[in-house]
Amino acid sequence: MPKSSFLTRRSRHVLLAIAVICITIGLLWQSEPSSAVSIPIKQVDLPAGKTSAAPEPDAAEEAKAAAQASTQEPDGPLSAATEPQPVVYEIQPGDTLSEIFDAHGISANTLHKLLEADAEFLSLETIQPGTTLTFTLDGKNQPQKVDLQLDVARTVSYSRTEDGGFEHQEITKPLHWDRQQVSGEIHGSFYASGLKAGLDKAQVAKVGQLLKSKLNFRRDLRAGDTFSVIVGHEHTDTQATGNTRIDAIELHRGSKTYYAFLYSDGNYYDETGDSVTPAFLRWPTKQHYRITSPFDPNRLHPITGRRAPHNGVDLGSPSGTPVMSTGDGIVSRIGNHPYAGKYVEIEHSGTYKTRYLHLSKILVHRGETVKRGEKIALSGATGRVTGPHLHFELHVNHHPVNPLTAKIPTSAHVPADRIAAFRKHIRPLMARLNVPSYLPARQARDKTGAEKIPTQASNSDWTQQCLRPGQCRFN
Repeated sequence: MPKSSFLTRRSRHVLLAIAVICITIGLLWQSEPSSAVSIPIKQVDLPAGKTSAAPEPDAAEEAKAAAQASTQEPDGPLSAATEPQPVVYEIQPGDTLSEIFDAHGISANTLHKLLEADAEFLSLETIQPGTTLTFTLDGKNQPQKVDLQLDVARTVSYSRTEDGGFEHQEITKPLHWDRQQVSGEIHGSFYASGLKAGLDKAQVAKVGQLLKSKLNFRRDLRAGDTFSVIVGHEHTDTQATGNTRIDAIELHRGSKTYYAFLYSDGNYYDETGDSVTPAFLRWPTKQHYRITSPFDPNRLHPITGRRAPHNGVDLGSPSGTPVMSTGDGIVSRIGNHPYAGKYVEIEHSGTYKTRYLHLSKILVHRGETVKRGEKIALSGATGRVTGPHLHFELHVNHHPVNPLTAKIPTSAHVPADRIAAFRKHIRPLMARLNVPSYLPARQARDKTGAEKIPTQASNSDWTQQCLRPGQCRFN
């Protein structure tokens, strides 16, 4: 065979081998990248719960980020739903607690646990139209906290405890008092004259109660007698709470003038420091019964270990024992609580309030005036108790104190070591009250000639209308 022909055949074999190798390398090269890009695309589109082959590291990170983005939207609302959500409800006329709780899908068992936590305070017994209840609910519609707004300054909060009960806490904003003077003349009864001047019914009753030991309001007052009352109005930093108190009273009866001033100890005194607040009894029963449970604001529950204050004293009186009011006052509340039982609350002169719980029979009505030592009820075993007894409370300035040891109005005079401070306290009040309030009223007449009696004015307004030089000078 010729040499050229041999080379040609050999060259063909080499070229064929080279071609086979190139084709093989090409096929292998294509298979690797194709698998690398297809996996992450399928991974994103997989239904929930299914898996596929693991992607390369870069692709795996992209797939994880895509999966998180796809599940972020539905997870948001679910996590928010498990967080406590506040629901605010404004008390309407005719509402009851059971109806309110039922309307919000809250069980009667939860309501009873709240009432149990409230038994020493009776805050839920005072709900009035316009106040608000705020329920902080969890994902199962169970209240973790219930807030009762008593007024713009005070909120009572009930927080869920680990044992399923609730703990009571009262929150009060910083407060101050602003004073307003109300003046008028007697025309007819003092009650009608006081209302006409601008006092409310409770304030008129308080004036009569404070000065009743000085004069008889029905027989002694005459037309033309004058009075001035300085009323304190409680305020937060931004608004009034609606609570008032009487800071000072002046009543002119003929040639005599009668005074009453509220002092820092919660009692009322005249200008010489003699008490006008009737003295209190220390015990609400004639017999001094054994104390079965003492006053203890820091008492710990024997089972749960949480704070459960005892805001009064328990007296071991048998059922049917007569219960007396420890001071003159007005019955502000009566009720029948599932834990406190039948109870009576009495507002007294100044800043005092008493409560009598677990009664078997109530003998007074709301709004009734009672005297010290007057029988108001019979003791018993109503509510949640282990046996018959009387639970007795004394509150001073809205705070419970030990009724058997607290300082109560029993003295007849400001203590000697405080008389100088008392005189300093009443000096500006005397200056404000000594304005002859009838003078501007007699000068101010409307078109019909009827006399106008202003309800309030500043000292400068009064002094500008004095009839003679020095007549309105304050000493």
